[in-house]
Amino acid sequence: MKDVLIQYMKRFSDLSESELKKLTENVPVASFKKGTILLQQGEIPDKCYFVLKGCVRQFAVDENGNENTYNFFTEEQSVTIFNQHTTDKGSPYALSCLEDCTLIVGDLSTEQENYDVHPVLEAMTRKMIEEDMGAMRDDFSAFISSTPEERYQALMKKRPGLVDRVPQYQMASYLGIKPESLSRIKKRSANHLRIVD
Repeated sequence: MKDVLIQYMKRFSDLSESELKKLTENVPVASFKKGTILLQQGEIPDKCYFVLKGCVRQFAVDENGNENTYNFFTEEQSVTIFNQHTTDKGSPYALSCLEDCTLIVGDLSTEQENYDVHPVLEAMTRKMIEEDMGAMRDDFSAFISSTPEERYQALMKKRPGLVDRVPQYQMASYLGIKPESLSRIKKRSANHLRIVD
């Protein structure tokens, strides 16, 4: 299962496979059942995750009690809530397992110790964060300048299997639309594909 992590790390490092295996041999892997809350909204995050298998949802409940979905993390994606810039350090988001998940679990309190022991990890982590941040910025820019239909099409192109893995109301929230609007978009998209075929 750690092979998934090693393949991911290869993108950010010149280390050999055997060096990466050695680096990951003590990395903690844990299984979580579907429905497990990894982080409550308002809680101070002390863990970060890397998805080996499964799907994790990032969401928040607003002051009116509405649940808003902000992201879905699937295989080969890291899950970290960055909020050190806030005063109370409480997370504005919650994290929950949408499926049975196998995750690498990192302890944020020992992060610096790990970097001291394995200096190469710090440079690798920085590259990973830079890629994640760049992708998030690009996704956000595309999101605010596109129509709901364009958002759906972009999602289908980038992450084609995701729409079948998450409940429709959560997917609609993620796309910034109502579930019935998503149904209409999916129907139009399916009809268009039939015409093209």
